[in-house]
Amino acid sequence: MDERLRLMHVHAHPDDESSKGAATTAKYVAEGVDVHVATCTGGERGSILNPGFEHPGILENPDLISEIRREEMERARDILGITQDWLGFVDSGWPEGDPKPPLPEGCFALVPLEEAAAPLVRLIRSFRPHVMTTYDENGGYPHPDHIKCHEISVYAFEAAADPERYPDLGEPWQVSKLYYHFGWSRRRMDAIEEAMRRHGLESPYTGWRNRPFDPEREKRVTTHVPCADFFHVRDEALIAHATQIDPNGFWFAVPREIEKEAWPTEDYELVKSVVETTLPEDDLFAGLR
Repeated sequence: MDERLRLMHVHAHPDDESSKGAATTAKYVAEGVDVHVATCTGGERGSILNPGFEHPGILENPDLISEIRREEMERARDILGITQDWLGFVDSGWPEGDPKPPLPEGCFALVPLEEAAAPLVRLIRSFRPHVMTTYDENGGYPHPDHIKCHEISVYAFEAAADPERYPDLGEPWQVSKLYYHFGWSRRRMDAIEEAMRRHGLESPYTGWRNRPFDPEREKRVTTHVPCADFFHVRDEALIAHATQIDPNGFWFAVPREIEKEAWPTEDYELVKSVVETTLPEDDLFAGLR
């Protein structure tokens, strides 16, 4: 292609762009790809997950957590070298209890699909990405906002290309490829555990490996993007989300050189494509270059 390649990631909350596919993002930015993130919500109902984070009054003032998370997002996007838009929806929170309580009125997960997809359709037609990524039908994990993010992404992928839908939201644009993020697989955990053992270290994922994994789901991965040289950028972007990420915590328990040796890729499932490509792939832009 003669024009600059463009990649759009659609995420539910600030910090998702740094915990899912951030090394891939940094790799493509370094190659000159224009990368844009659409963040569906402000993360207003997110908990303080970093025990070392302190800010006076944050627990008593929900507006303050929203402001801080926006500042964290600004730092992360500068580290990654991306542009970003907020779609403007309100975090649904993580419902806890048995039975789970109803979701809060007005939250993202309860917005009707056609309405919720409209800002993303507008953004797709404006940014005109060649490739989009989002979560699978289970949201990667079943957070209501992640599932809604999946729904609007798949819907907007189709709607943005249709001149009869949302005619007031810009000229139609056909995204060429749509991918789902694939994070932790059993194969990835096994590879890291074996590498840690070879180096005489204990894996932090031993407990995780005892959880049930769906072997059929893991077979859905089509695309392994080599990006180990950018794991450090991913880590810096993650740490920018100080309310959410403990720099001494779980995510950093495996030495990066061991991670590079054991699993040097980030992984995706190609779910829709209007260009010819050959599977498996090692490039989200396969068939477009």
